[in-house]
Amino acid sequence: MSVEAGGAVRTEAARGGTGRPHDKGAGFWFGRSGLVVAGILAAIGGYLAIGIATMDVPEGAKVPGPQFFPTLITIAIFVLALLLAVQTLRHPEHVVEPAARHRFHTDWKSLGLVFGAFLAFALLLVPVGWMLTAAMLFWCVSRALGSPRPLFDVGLSLVFSSCIQLAFGAGLGLALPGGILEGIYG
Repeated sequence: MSVEAGGAVRTEAARGGTGRPHDKGAGFWFGRSGLVVAGILAAIGGYLAIGIATMDVPEGAKVPGPQFFPTLITIAIFVLALLLAVQTLRHPEHVVEPAARHRFHTDWKSLGLVFGAFLAFALLLVPVGWMLTAAMLFWCVSRALGSPRPLFDVGLSLVFSSCIQLAFGAGLGLALPGGILEGIYG
């Protein structure tokens, strides 16, 4: 943008330019950083697909079987990766003003809290059990995302992890780790 005589503000596009400060030599990747995320999603989908293909399935497994839900999730990941890639290729993000280049920031505190919660979940899942570790994970993620009601989040996390425990146990016949509560509901 520029200010002309008389106080009129004109953008680069109004003067005939494209509004992008880095037009010369910007290359294909300019404004297409979303392709990196699409690539990461596709890699995760590939990892899951290999895991599903090499999964040991008992011969007497009932339909839909242990590969059904992971297959649905893997398909959804591939579809999202494809949609993100198409969207990024069709509509790359263009910087209108040089000051707009730094409009995003990383919230390291929230990122650290979520990472720590996932690490604690992975380490405590077997000894503590699904219900409590999943509730802890859900609660930590809600805190990292800025939820203002910690007591409500604890209750909701326990209800949510209990419902998942019930769905896996009663609905699918799969046992999630019981941990310290195993004698109570296991």
